[in-house]
Parts: sequence; structure tokens; C-alpha cells
Amino acid sequence: MFRKRKASPSSEGSPAIPAPVRRVTTVLGPGIYWKGDLKGEGGVRIEGTVDGEVDLRGLLVIGETGRLNSEHIRASVVIVSGAVKGDILAEKVEIRSTGRVWGNVVTAAFATEEGAFLRGQIQMEESLDLGPPPPPPEEAEDTP
Repeated sequence: MFRKRKASPSSEGSPAIPAPVRRVTTVLGPGIYWKGDLKGEGGVRIEGTVDGEVDLRGLLVIGETGRLNSEHIRASVVIVSGAVKGDILAEKVEIRSTGRVWGNVVTAAFATEEGAFLRGQIQMEESLDLGPPPPPPEEAEDTP
């Protein structure tokens, strides 16, 4: 009469977000200070300090020791356990209990844990289109 339902493949993880988008491929460690823009595809975990624009088609994780100062942050998924100063545009935003955000958030999915901090406004959309990934930097031509 009562059977345990088997999880369908589409119900595991985040069904709306493809697996490669949910994976960290680059880590900026606790001793790193980066001043400049982060653009491209893939996942980035920040444990140090970053000052600059962020435009990723992938996962952006700000770890507990991470600090991100950016006027505009755009990524597929943003998980905040550290401190973020700037406006966030993402398909999914999660602020963990140690996370602190000073800025506005525009997202289709939003979650917080008890103790999370947000000073700003949240605007929920039914869906978001982040647009195409940012183009790769132009290669410098070698001229004699």
C-alpha cells in the first residue's frame, strides 16, 4: 500500500541547472588578493579577496574567508558563505548562515539559512536569461 518512491533522475540535485554549472573548477585561496574582472565559463570558489566585476556562466562560491567587492555580480549560481558587497544577478542565490550580502539580488530561486544577512532588496523572477557567456580575452598579437 505504501511504497517508497524512487527518485527520478530529474529530481536529483538542481534539475534546472546543468551539472557542469554546479562544479567548482578554479579556487582563489585565502592568501590571494585579486584586483580585476573574472569572466568566463566554469565554477569559481573565492576564499581570498576579489575586487572587480564578475560575469560567469557557472557556479560562484564565496567561502567563509572569502570577500567579494563588485558593483555587479552575474553568475548562474551564487553561494555566499563569506562577504559580498555588490548587486547579484543569478538564476539561483543561496546565502549560508555565515554569509553577508550588501546589495540587491535578482534571481529565480533564493534560499537562506538562519543567521544569514542581507542588506538590500530581493527581486524574484520566473526565469532569468544571463545571455551568452562573455567572450574570451583577445590574444595579443606578436609584432616584431
